[in-house]
Amino acid sequence: MQRLRRLIQKRTHRQAEGVFVAEGVTLLREALAAGVVPDAVFHAPGADALLLAAASDVGAPVYELAPGVMESIADAVTPQPVCAVIASVDVPMAALPADGVVVVAVDVRDPGNAGTMLRAAAAAGAGGIVFCEGCVELNNPKTIRATAGALFAIPVVTSVNVNDALVALGAAGRQRLAAVAHDGRDYAALDLTRPVAFVMGNEAHGLPEDLPGIDGRISIPLPGAIESLNVGVATAVLCFEAARQVRSRSTRKLNQ
Repeated sequence: MQRLRRLIQKRTHRQAEGVFVAEGVTLLREALAAGVVPDAVFHAPGADALLLAAASDVGAPVYELAPGVMESIADAVTPQPVCAVIASVDVPMAALPADGVVVVAVDVRDPGNAGTMLRAAAAAGAGGIVFCEGCVELNNPKTIRATAGALFAIPVVTSVNVNDALVALGAAGRQRLAAVAHDGRDYAALDLTRPVAFVMGNEAHGLPEDLPGIDGRISIPLPGAIESLNVGVATAVLCFEAARQVRSRSTRKLNQ
């Protein structure tokens, strides 16, 4: 229990062991569906027996906790009946696919926003997401919960220098588009069917003005009385527009 508590509370311990703690039935179910074998599963009395059996069947050690123990160590405000210790899922830049969309997060600090970005990218079928140095830790329990299991469905790169990431993406043939609130090209008017990287900035300050390795600037027109979108929402809009364009192109080819 001391190890589990340290992993939940301390980033240094998560980094040292190369693991994170996934709290909740949804995260454990998505991990198992993705073929991930947890290092260990802990559960309160009365937890989902079928889910626990599925974890045990793939070789994960399963431990029942005494009543009240889960509540005393969990990070969530409403403690979940199950948590699992899982090896970090991040991959190197070279593991990103050559085509499709990649999202690049620059100085995104809020765990909820980071998780929403990852979830939106995965839902839209993006090829990967990169969290550059300075972003919130992917293995932070709050970030993990916000992904709702999507981190098992998409390649995730973490802790890479932003300049190195942009150089690598450009060398791989990706158009690198900086998302800005104003004065960028209309996202719906651009060809997003080619390999593209959407570069998304900090929640309050956006992207640095002098960010190198950018091929263009892209904006989402806002006809309403709102100045800008949340970075998670903006990521979803851009990724789904790229997916729509790819789907539309495929439909046209089928009809020719």
